[in-house]
Amino acid sequence: MSQRQVQLTRLLALALLLGVLMMAPVGARQSFVGETAKEEASANSRTVDGLAGDEIVTRMIERNRLRNEHLQSYSAVRKYEIRNPDGRVSAEAIVRVDYRAPGKKTFQKVSEEGSWVVRRLVFDRLLQTEEETSSGQERHDSAISDNNYQFTIIGEENLGTRRCFIVEAKPKRTDKYLFVGKLWIDAQDFGIAKISGHPAAKLSFWITRADFVREFQRVEGFWLPRLDETIVELKIHGTRVFRIEHQQYVINAANDLEPERPD
Repeated sequence: MSQRQVQLTRLLALALLLGVLMMAPVGARQSFVGETAKEEASANSRTVDGLAGDEIVTRMIERNRLRNEHLQSYSAVRKYEIRNPDGRVSAEAIVRVDYRAPGKKTFQKVSEEGSWVVRRLVFDRLLQTEEETSSGQERHDSAISDNNYQFTIIGEENLGTRRCFIVEAKPKRTDKYLFVGKLWIDAQDFGIAKISGHPAAKLSFWITRADFVREFQRVEGFWLPRLDETIVELKIHGTRVFRIEHQQYVINAANDLEPERPD
């Protein structure tokens, strides 16, 4: 295989990985399914603020189900960026995303610069995959739910000014759409404030390790992505850092989520 073919193969593998990580933790809005969380979510009897692990996860699933029902549409601007091992930006794109319930997303590029190959084989592939799968079976296969994960409460931590429960998530099967990691659940309204982890299954010969962090922000009562960062170790040419900044959210007027009261 020529050096050029090797580079293209690695880029395609990188696009596959990033697509899975974007979809596996959550969709554009937090996506949860399952009605039996109280029975299966956690075998751990540890309590935090008098709440057992299974009760915290049950509240998380229910609160996010209600938010999903009320989130009818939004628009946002994303900044995609890939950095080389020396820290230089190899490619960048600014993209507008529009969401319509129950899962339709459309994308429009505003600007782009840097490597044409990276932009076409990584960014374009990633946008196409997310648009095609945002409401399909893959979304359900990757949902953060008691169907896909076993949850265990392991502690608590403050993220900025918000206090969070820390939950360990272990997938119930080895699947490229699932991850091994942790969730930070807001102690007031039980939204997911942060996720970190790595894929549950090896995705490519060219990728030796991948760790991701997804941070959320609370916008008019809805928890929506703020920052995605994935550090990928590739064979031959080392580490790549992939970032997506989610900015300028506009929650459209049709959404009617009522303010949530503290417990």
